[in-house]
Amino acid sequence: MTMERPIIPSRLRGERVTLAHGGGGKAMRDLIEEIFTGVFQPPGTEDQARLTAQALAEPGAQLAFTTDSFVVSPPVFPGGDIGKIAVCGTINDLAVGGAKPLWMSAAFIIEEGCEFELLRRIVASMQAEAEKAGVRIVTGDTKVVGRGAADKVFVTTSGVGVIPPGRDLQAGNIRPGDVALVNGVLGDHGATILAARGDMALSTDIQSDCQSLNALVEAVLHAAPNARAARDATRGGLASALNEMAETAGVAIEIDEIALPLRPEVKGVCEVLGLDPLYLANEGTLVVFVPEAEAEAALHAMRDTEAGRGAARIGLAKPGPAGRVTMRTAFGGQRLVDTLVGEQLPRIC
Repeated sequence: MTMERPIIPSRLRGERVTLAHGGGGKAMRDLIEEIFTGVFQPPGTEDQARLTAQALAEPGAQLAFTTDSFVVSPPVFPGGDIGKIAVCGTINDLAVGGAKPLWMSAAFIIEEGCEFELLRRIVASMQAEAEKAGVRIVTGDTKVVGRGAADKVFVTTSGVGVIPPGRDLQAGNIRPGDVALVNGVLGDHGATILAARGDMALSTDIQSDCQSLNALVEAVLHAAPNARAARDATRGGLASALNEMAETAGVAIEIDEIALPLRPEVKGVCEVLGLDPLYLANEGTLVVFVPEAEAEAALHAMRDTEAGRGAARIGLAKPGPAGRVTMRTAFGGQRLVDTLVGEQLPRIC
């Protein structure tokens, strides 16, 4: 016989956040305890989290720290929501530097009138993704602003991880002859957000690729211990990530249009709207450079992970000119893949 969990009545009155929930009194305490700390279960009630990890004691280990803000519109979309993106984005920023993510903070700017149910969904997504990635959300903050001063909810997350001794993933390590690999299809997140906004009357089954990549990075580093660098292709897409890496490394990069993993639906959306899929945002896609001798092992390791089923070899680093990214087109020509000027689609993360 199974025991049903007792139903605990909500202390929150009504269905929406009011300015009183940011005033520091009982209403604010009820909001924080019922929506946030009741789910995240941070260690202690002080104004700071006190953390220890055995990994920090290893000689040569480095602490990695990152922070990011998320303002995606709409806050809920096919494949995820602003909470899932906030956790995945921060975890991925640590992972592509070789760090093992351990802890996160989460701060919320909430607009008066935001629905409690939306907050509950966002927080549940954050906790589920953090648990899946083996990360703890250990501290945070909430602020409430008046109507029109925000758009329902904005989230700021910071992440702390440990880079084990001997790891050195950074773009400056890329050498001519290194192979560029991606872990899956490109542009799904950007296309999903565009369709979800409803401005273009687009009908599509595309879902965001939003996912944490730390397990995939660990698999790649196990299979290819001399991997050079990795970068998650978020705002500005694959093209911007490659340009940043080429400039830092002082190499040229050439990619192959035929090798790029793109869904027909994403290609179709881009053709209709005049967008370039190379610049569409991703929230669960990275590009990694590895030596030629380790490329096949890295590719197989990626494909053995949940986040890397669609992994592909897409190009090479070349001697020069430094910082130049080109694409060999399906027709055999060459096309310059320059840095994005402005933004194709704002508020995608």
